[in-house]
Amino acid sequence: MKSLAIVAFLTALLVVTFAKPAEKQDEHQSDRVKDTKLSDEAHFEGKEHNVDYDHEAFLGEDEAKTFKDLSPEESRKRLGVIVDKIDTDNDGFVTEEELKTWIEHQQNKYAHNDAEIHWENRNQIPDDIMSWAEYNATTYSSRSEEELNQMPESEHMDFTKMIRRDKARWNAADENNDNLLSRDEFTAFLHPENFERMRDIVIQETLEDVDKNGDGQISLAEYIGDMYKENNEGADEPEWVKTEREQFSQFRDKNKDGFMDLQEVGEWILPTDYDHMEAEAKHLIYESDKNKDKKLTKAEIVDKYDLFVGSQATNYGESLQRHDEF
Repeated sequence: MKSLAIVAFLTALLVVTFAKPAEKQDEHQSDRVKDTKLSDEAHFEGKEHNVDYDHEAFLGEDEAKTFKDLSPEESRKRLGVIVDKIDTDNDGFVTEEELKTWIEHQQNKYAHNDAEIHWENRNQIPDDIMSWAEYNATTYSSRSEEELNQMPESEHMDFTKMIRRDKARWNAADENNDNLLSRDEFTAFLHPENFERMRDIVIQETLEDVDKNGDGQISLAEYIGDMYKENNEGADEPEWVKTEREQFSQFRDKNKDGFMDLQEVGEWILPTDYDHMEAEAKHLIYESDKNKDKKLTKAEIVDKYDLFVGSQATNYGESLQRHDEF
């Protein structure tokens, strides 16, 4: 449940999609949209700061995996190369704006690279557009109508729901309403968290996921139940769950009617007054800026290499062997 508990420590959360049938499940599907993909890691674990979050936000997922297995000396060396890339005006300092731009670049790079992989797998005709029929055929339609009708009712309903949700997101990504997606539109389909025009569909999907009784709003019980499942041993609730109960009452339920409606869900997962990339850039500078001049030298960043890239605690998969940039 750790991945769902992230919301206890972040203001918003966004990586997303939904699960597919086991034989068709692919990497763009996940259970919830809650926070932009700076990292799948929680920014804080309990009261302890989790450097894995900064690790991936700063480097991007591929580079973070590579750094995982490096010695401190090699980490510092490679980090120095990256710092030179971040310092775009070559003045010897990394500003908040340069750091924010770098983090945004890493986020977009991940989304577009991921979309390219799925484009090759889903696009039956090798061209620059994809039809809904192509996507549907390569994702869901390996089963005939007869096979679908023979499924248990609950499984058939889940399958139908997933197709409906994919189609709704497809329509939202389709800017010119031609029922075809370009490569950029397909990226928006897979990673709606990166596109402002996809905000409404992200919010709607989240509401549907958490709203278990289908009444169009989220109760406190549904909100907590999405993140924490009570055990039967009578153990006390974790402190973070108690905090989330307070957060729901004090901040999430803005009109104090006991529920979160669609607008309140939007402010929960995609707050309009919060820039997560700016917040992360400010945080990294605050933690690394020894002389408090609000900008970082290469030496200050490399000295804090563990904050940026050095954590060995990540449990992601095998390190990628990409050394071409170094």
